[in-house]
Amino acid sequence: MRGFIVALLAILLVGSDSGRDTRQLLHNAESASNPASLLWLAASNGSGVAEDRLVAWATMQGSAFWLNKLVALDNADAAWALYQLVGDDAKSDRLMSLAAIGNVPEAQLAFAMTTDDPVKRETWLKRAAGQGYLPGQAALADWYLLHAQPEEARPWLRVTANDYPQSAFQYGRLLWADGKRKAAGKWIAQAADSGHEMAGKVRRILSTYSPYSAASVPAKARTDESCSQKIGLFATSLSTIVKADEIVTEFRKDKRLQSLAICLDAPVWLTDDSLNCGGDWKGQGRLGCDVRPLANAVEKRGLTHAVIIAEQGKANVNNGVMFLDLIDSYAVFVHELAHFAGFVDEYALGKNAAKRYCGSEDAPNLIFDGKITYSPLSTLDNWQALQPGVGIWPAQSCARSDIRAYKPSGHITFLEHHDSGDIPPIYMALWRQQLSRPEAQRPVFMNMFQSFQKAGQTRKAGKWLDKYNAFLGAGKGDPEETVPEEDDEEPLPF
Repeated sequence: MRGFIVALLAILLVGSDSGRDTRQLLHNAESASNPASLLWLAASNGSGVAEDRLVAWATMQGSAFWLNKLVALDNADAAWALYQLVGDDAKSDRLMSLAAIGNVPEAQLAFAMTTDDPVKRETWLKRAAGQGYLPGQAALADWYLLHAQPEEARPWLRVTANDYPQSAFQYGRLLWADGKRKAAGKWIAQAADSGHEMAGKVRRILSTYSPYSAASVPAKARTDESCSQKIGLFATSLSTIVKADEIVTEFRKDKRLQSLAICLDAPVWLTDDSLNCGGDWKGQGRLGCDVRPLANAVEKRGLTHAVIIAEQGKANVNNGVMFLDLIDSYAVFVHELAHFAGFVDEYALGKNAAKRYCGSEDAPNLIFDGKITYSPLSTLDNWQALQPGVGIWPAQSCARSDIRAYKPSGHITFLEHHDSGDIPPIYMALWRQQLSRPEAQRPVFMNMFQSFQKAGQTRKAGKWLDKYNAFLGAGKGDPEETVPEEDDEEPLPF
């Protein structure tokens, strides 16, 4: 009898041990309707396979209970699944961190995007990208492009270009900058075919425009004599020709300006080496270029004014030439366009600009306090003639001087804040009037004259001086040279 009892106990013990055997637990879990407890026992025995299966089951079932138990085992996949399940729960940051540290690439990308520390963000993006996680690779490429590191972005763009239209587009742009135009066109077209809006726009630009050297810009026949200002836009890169095309398109749709005698040509795309430009031109804190290479194009195309769009710099107008960069909106262009007709800014001018304009008789949109009444009275009388009963309102133009300025509108006009887009009727009437008076404008000829004169090219300078005088109808006389003063330009956006 004693031997029988010992044998029975041995059988029971063996059965008990086999019930907790990892392989047996995994086998039983395969046929169980609810395998969680069996998988948990196997996972507690150290089975990585059981952990993976339990994570998958708990994730599919949305079971926070079993995911929490797995997190207690420092399972990174469970931590990421639980993070996605609990959302903004107070412990979600800890879960994301655990998942990221555990090399879950989705968590690493999410963790990177939640930190404001640039070093940490780049580190976690690199870890996600290094695991072959495509969204992480695309995000890392975008990060490098954002921080002007195109060569660091290049390999990641190449890896993700077939899966992400944005990557294909940016990779095409890099190839274009390398001079690999055919390959660039392929990737840009692929992005466009995938619905990338900017890629579609660039593809259209590439089919419409071709770059010219400054010396080879084609002539343009002028048949419309009603254009008081004939304005040519010049772009210096693929990015800026896209911007120039946008401006011309917007101008041609702008019903506000259709009554103005202004002709805006389709833009000209110049080769990269055509113009020498800088964002801090001659230490003036503004965008500028050596305009002399444009002399041929200005003459052959019969231009009176020019717009140069460069990569970066502060917008301004300098004697018949407008300078814009890639971030300047169409509203900035319209604001600067008014300067071509002699309008003065209605925000507070800098001290030097205030000395130049405050009290001036030339500003069509400003009058000032005089000794007895407003000055100049001729400007006030003109306002009244154009719009009887027009009001007179304080302007901010001369706030940095001892002179008080006034304008013919109580609105925040486009001359005070370009984004307002408000061009009151009296301003449109003044604009049309200014365009009919050549002496109220400064054409590009003055800028050419000054540029050649300062370069010691007196013969060419004289040629442009003659053109300037002919524009004014003066016939002779040496116009006083005007150098733009501080703040005589569009301020940074505010």
